[in-house]
Amino acid sequence: MAESFATLAVGLAAPRNTMYEALFTEPAVWFGVPAVLGSAVFILRLALMLIAGDGSGGFDADVDVDLDLDVGDGGDHLDPGQSFEILSVQAISAFLMGFGWAGLGGLNGAGWGMAPSIGAGLAGGVVMTWILAALLRTMYSLESSGNVSMNTALNSEGEVYTSIPARHSGRGQVRVVLEGRQRIYNAVSEGEAIPTSSRVVVVRVNEDRTLTVSPV
Repeated sequence: MAESFATLAVGLAAPRNTMYEALFTEPAVWFGVPAVLGSAVFILRLALMLIAGDGSGGFDADVDVDLDLDVGDGGDHLDPGQSFEILSVQAISAFLMGFGWAGLGGLNGAGWGMAPSIGAGLAGGVVMTWILAALLRTMYSLESSGNVSMNTALNSEGEVYTSIPARHSGRGQVRVVLEGRQRIYNAVSEGEAIPTSSRVVVVRVNEDRTLTVSPV
């Protein structure tokens, strides 16, 4: 009986050991770590994007993210640094995922050496990054059809999302509700600095896609 349990335990552990060896032993570890890490980050970020929940690394529940792309006259306008961060995290994770799995496929699947496996990994990373970029472009082009013109924000009241420096010395962000949807725009102040969470009213829509606001 004891021998049977021992055999069963060895049998159950074998697939796990085989998976570990395939991913994390030399030389596969050079592909296994990027594959696992990239896949985990990519899936997590994708899930957060689909959920579009608060606390998803820069996303707001009802804010359309345009990655600082000027799509027509409307749309939400997040800070360019924040938009680049979102894009770069997804792009890097997509590249690592493509590099890792393609490299493992060449090394363990096709039995290639390290050099051709690295070549396959680089090609896989580029392809995955390109696919991600194409998907994002498609998503944002579809969203742009439902964007609201910034001009409708004139005379609307909102809340300061990021503090606004005084007298056009810098940009902050305001959150306003237009046609039942919450949107975030870059904003400037003609007067004193306006702290976060202050109530403001939009007094002007500027040509550089910012809003001039003043305290309520």
